[in-house]
Amino acid sequence: MCIFLNKEFRIGTYIRTIFGLERNIIHSSMKLVTYLREETDQLALLVNDQLYNTQELHEELPNNMQLFLLMWDDVIDIARQVEADLKKGHRVGRALPIPLNGVTLMAPVPFPTSCRDGYAFRQHVASARRNRGLDMIPEFDQYPIFYFTNHNAIQGPGPISCMPDHFEKLDFELEVAVVLNRFGRNIPAEEADNYIAGFMIMNDMSARVLQMEEMKLNLGPAKGKDFSTVIGPMLVTPDELEAFKVPAKPGHTGNNYNLVMTCQVNGVEVSAGNMADMDWTFAEIIERCSYGVNIMPGDVIGSGTVGTGCFLELNGTGKLHDPHYTEQWLQPGDEVTMEITGLGILTNTIEEEAADISLLALKKQFLHR
Repeated sequence: MCIFLNKEFRIGTYIRTIFGLERNIIHSSMKLVTYLREETDQLALLVNDQLYNTQELHEELPNNMQLFLLMWDDVIDIARQVEADLKKGHRVGRALPIPLNGVTLMAPVPFPTSCRDGYAFRQHVASARRNRGLDMIPEFDQYPIFYFTNHNAIQGPGPISCMPDHFEKLDFELEVAVVLNRFGRNIPAEEADNYIAGFMIMNDMSARVLQMEEMKLNLGPAKGKDFSTVIGPMLVTPDELEAFKVPAKPGHTGNNYNLVMTCQVNGVEVSAGNMADMDWTFAEIIERCSYGVNIMPGDVIGSGTVGTGCFLELNGTGKLHDPHYTEQWLQPGDEVTMEITGLGILTNTIEEEAADISLLALKKQFLHR
């Protein structure tokens, strides 16, 4: 989706950003939701389980998340004021309340400009390596890393369509994600939290057999990850989480939060962790992402998997202690429910796509003489 802005807005935003004229960061405390309205994406404020369409609250508020993020510094004060009026019970603009449970939710950021995923939790990395008989890699403590995933496969709550090969060890990954709200380049970690519009739950879906096969060639992950990345159910701005703020780990820079993270499969809890266990902060990840690169409003960045946050780690730990341990992987019809303090509940159902195409079967064999 292409977004065209008027020339004055684009040039003005560029000049203010490049020359540092927008240093007075306006903080807001909001929950933003995108839902399907007449076959398109509609942005709304969430107040007391009711949705209010942004453009009906105020004529200067954009009706979709892409424009809202691009225009953040120009519209955030307006949005903050109308939300405060709604919380007081006032009627605002032409907006009528819409029950949250009466709409089809989309990803809060349905068309991100890019999607990166980090590797921030030392517990997950150490456990996964230990389960494979490997020592902890020392480079983990030297710098944060990330990979790019398919930003066109972003989705929100609802069904996740999977091909036959995806069910060869289909996995969830319990994560937190942020989305950025301003342009930047070479951003120091000390300033990077000011580029975060808000937080969301992320489920980085993974087809482990495809992933492990292709990574034998030291490139990837690719087909093992590119079919679905789930974010939602809402975008929560940083001030909503102020009461949960905790110090970063010793030697690290940036905000962190005491947010309990859980995942249930078919109503049974399989994973529990805490965002406070992040070793690398989002600020430090943004610092690395922006090195020699322009970051943009709408860029989504995941934290990486929390400790115990996927079946790959859980199965490996189980087999390490019990050779007869029965592995568990996601199956057609499974319901995956993730919950993070302050960020809501994200629920998806695994569906099997009606197709018999197999990448695993499409392997060429060459005889070398």
